[in-house]
Amino acid sequence: MPYDLELDLRAKAGQSFARFDSLTELVNLLPDQTAPPRDLFDHLRSTGLVDANARFQTLYGGRTNQVWKVLGGDGDKVLKLYRSKLRNPLFRNDAELEARCLNALEPMGFAPRLRATGKHDNGLWVFYDHAPGSPWQSGTTCVAELLRKLHMLDISIEVPAGCNGSADLAHQTQQILNMCLSDQKAQLARMRPDSPVPATNHTCLVHGDPVAGNILVDATGLTLIDWQCPARGDPCEDIALFLSPAMQQLYRGAPLRAAEEAQFLSAYDRPEITHRYRELQKWYAWRMAAYCLWRVENGATDYSAALDLEIAALG
Repeated sequence: MPYDLELDLRAKAGQSFARFDSLTELVNLLPDQTAPPRDLFDHLRSTGLVDANARFQTLYGGRTNQVWKVLGGDGDKVLKLYRSKLRNPLFRNDAELEARCLNALEPMGFAPRLRATGKHDNGLWVFYDHAPGSPWQSGTTCVAELLRKLHMLDISIEVPAGCNGSADLAHQTQQILNMCLSDQKAQLARMRPDSPVPATNHTCLVHGDPVAGNILVDATGLTLIDWQCPARGDPCEDIALFLSPAMQQLYRGAPLRAAEEAQFLSAYDRPEITHRYRELQKWYAWRMAAYCLWRVENGATDYSAALDLEIAALG
């Protein structure tokens, strides 16, 4: 197996490989899609976005879309083809929103540079500069500082409204549970938190999916990728998603230690927001537990351990 593919699988897939005997076994289970559709490649070439000798390296980090690293030309690029038959009740998958965010945020250093967008028979696509670095693994201070800076931006991007307050979270969680069928659905319904938290008037742009695999780290700093589910909402959304035991387990292999979480909240350095996050923490854990159950019921078996972690966080 080529070294760069092995690196992608280990660092970007965001999954536990314990249930596979080898990376070869895992690769055999992944879809055989080493290059984009021929007509899409021809379009990219005819418009000068790639040259005839461009090479495509499949990136297995995403859990929804098809993504390729495009090697060659005037620097590496990323081609993302949006195609998902499974409607996700928590993470929106919108190519137009991603394009808007890349256009607005690249000059500020938060996101890669957008090169082009378009429509293909199989779905919309975006083409942008490949961001340097590796997925975040350790050191929560830098992530807290990144999210704080994002949440303090005075910027207007047309994005949907996000969840705000416990009533919104309760409504969304119940919608997810309504999509579940197993006996565990009733158990989770009984675990609903009972401390209401009002909506905040201090909303901001939130990334919506700042998990470890979407935060790239290199010598110059951090870059956020995968902007397909941004919102205008409570900054606690991003905090909760990054700190989520389930998301840390899925994308990094282990939940954060208590000291790492405390360091993050301290480094975020907005006491009024981190206090609010603590008030909402169980509501976020309840929603994530429901989401993990829905994923398990739809065949994502690696979410089973993640579900257990969120249930423990509710205890």
